[in-house]
Amino acid sequence: MVTVRPFNGLRPAKELAEQIASPPYDVLDSNEARAAVTENPLSFLRVVKPEVDLDPSVDIYDSKVYEQGALNLRTLMERGEMIQDKKSMFYFYRQIMGDHSQVGLVANVSAEDYSNNLIKKHEFTRKVKEEDRIRHIETQNAQCGPVFLTYPDVPEFDALQRKVCSRTDPEYDFVSPDGIRHTLWLVTEDNEIEAIERIFHRVPSLYVADGHHRSAAGTIVAERRRDSNDNHSGHEEYNYFLAVIFPKSQMKILAYNRVVADLNGNSEDEFMREIRRKFNVTENAVPSPDSRLKYSMYLSGKWYGLEPIAGSFPASDPVKSLDASILQENLLNPLLGIDDPRTSERIKFVGGIRGTQELERLVDSGRHKVAFSLFPTSIDQLIEVAESGNVMPPKSTWFEPKLRSGMVVHLL
Repeated sequence: MVTVRPFNGLRPAKELAEQIASPPYDVLDSNEARAAVTENPLSFLRVVKPEVDLDPSVDIYDSKVYEQGALNLRTLMERGEMIQDKKSMFYFYRQIMGDHSQVGLVANVSAEDYSNNLIKKHEFTRKVKEEDRIRHIETQNAQCGPVFLTYPDVPEFDALQRKVCSRTDPEYDFVSPDGIRHTLWLVTEDNEIEAIERIFHRVPSLYVADGHHRSAAGTIVAERRRDSNDNHSGHEEYNYFLAVIFPKSQMKILAYNRVVADLNGNSEDEFMREIRRKFNVTENAVPSPDSRLKYSMYLSGKWYGLEPIAGSFPASDPVKSLDASILQENLLNPLLGIDDPRTSERIKFVGGIRGTQELERLVDSGRHKVAFSLFPTSIDQLIEVAESGNVMPPKSTWFEPKLRSGMVVHLL
């Protein structure tokens, strides 16, 4: 059973929340982030992407970058622009994107639960990205970007959440520049805090939706500090990392699409002939497939529909039957030579939030030759893979809306 823990969050002053809260560090490149902080100097991007305050020639993994982030966080605190709550509490964080609404619990979760696989993963992590997140946490002595977790719905908890959010006024309520509404409530009543802890103690597992490197880094920091602390008790702040936890029924997963730079030496006729060995092909297809086991392919200004031929993949395997796996194993690798999509420079991944128009734009520009639009992975598929102890292919899920960084920070 999992542990969730209240904590003394560090938060923006109420009147500054809209200015401070920022996109997460991994959805903007450094140049985009520099432009954003020029428009809004209070943006928390100066903490989570602190290279924005340094010359572009400085490597993003230089120690100066991490030190600048720590300085920027301290400055926000010293100027009273971010203030730590005196009481240990939970928070409810609602996001509204169009007609979709989701409410998550902002909490500390246990690094020990992560190590013991009570917090389950579905992706591999890369050491260089783990170390980057570790250095951010260690240098700032804080966890500034939350991990995005999910769990099977618990009606008792849902009722408690609705009660708290209907009874109390929100602390923050604003619309970010991308049109998403962000609302935060404080959970301050002791009996409700205890009820949340008690309810989650009966939840068998949590699942990482987004933030595998952040959760791995939080756990490694906990292990390092435990091993170096002769008086370790298990109650120290470093034993926990920051998360926002959503019921699975509220999860919104968009497609994660692919574009490839060339046809790997094939002519278009050769390419289409080889595709037909593993896929049924239709012409004049819609840009977005309407179900699993369907793909839309954009080539030379035209959309094609692809469906894998029966028997061309192991239908009972929870990983190899994923749409992303089938595309990788039956097309991207054997035909286009993308043997490792994590490292290949010839493939680009495009989040579904950008729409299929972005795929057309990339191919029509001449910088890429072919694009593939996928049907979104379901949350049940994610949980099935995590429960099996396996991992998904890279870039299988794109969650929206993204959590803002700086809404609540966990100080170690």
